[in-house]
Amino acid sequence: MVRKPNGKILNVLDQIIEGAREDLAERKKLVELNELIAKISEANPVLDVLPSLQSSKLSVIAEVKRSSPSKGALAQISDPAALALSYQTGGATAVSVLTESRKFGGSLADLAAVRSAVNIPILRKDFTVDEYQIFEARAYGADIILLIVAALSDLQLSEFFVISKSLGMQVLVETHTLEEVERALLLDPEIIGVNARDLTTLKINQNAFNELAKTIPAGTVKVAESGIASLADVISYRNSGAEAILVGEALVKDGDPA
Repeated sequence: MVRKPNGKILNVLDQIIEGAREDLAERKKLVELNELIAKISEANPVLDVLPSLQSSKLSVIAEVKRSSPSKGALAQISDPAALALSYQTGGATAVSVLTESRKFGGSLADLAAVRSAVNIPILRKDFTVDEYQIFEARAYGADIILLIVAALSDLQLSEFFVISKSLGMQVLVETHTLEEVERALLLDPEIIGVNARDLTTLKINQNAFNELAKTIPAGTVKVAESGIASLADVISYRNSGAEAILVGEALVKDGDPA
């Protein structure tokens, strides 16, 4: 935990969001929102990930991830485009690109590099706290945006969801608890992720997906996130109703990601 000068104690999620806001403020100074919106017209057309996620096969969203708050440095990844291409070659349905820099070592440059290399959908994996980031994601070629329920108010969730859909992007609405699933369902989303990692403590609860998937209606794509290190983990999530898994650490640390 980190204590601010005003005495407030910040958990891990609070720290990441605070950093995301500070970095966003700097980017806004360089590129105004209207410039960003104009740039969207030059971006690749949106690729719809939904049909692939709704197929009978288990989908893999493979992640370009250099580090994490829980494990520290994971892999160098000097060429994110080459890694993403290996994911595509291996049969990934989509590529997730971390663009948060402080804790995950990512960047928008990584997103642009991956977009230039693959022809499958790309998820911008970041902590969305402002509509600016949604337009930013589309301008850099993202097809999917992440909205973390724990990081947003109901009003923000609704507004950001509508903006994302208006740009043609799919939305991965990430949850961790039953209350968050209930809040997510108010959006009537096509895709809900259940993250086994508690973002406030970084602890893993392997049973989280099994417990929460039962509360997500049929027809909504269920994505299992975190705690996936072996084939046994994949089978367990699949048996609990996962249509897709999002995997980063296990792939970037492997000698043959494809």
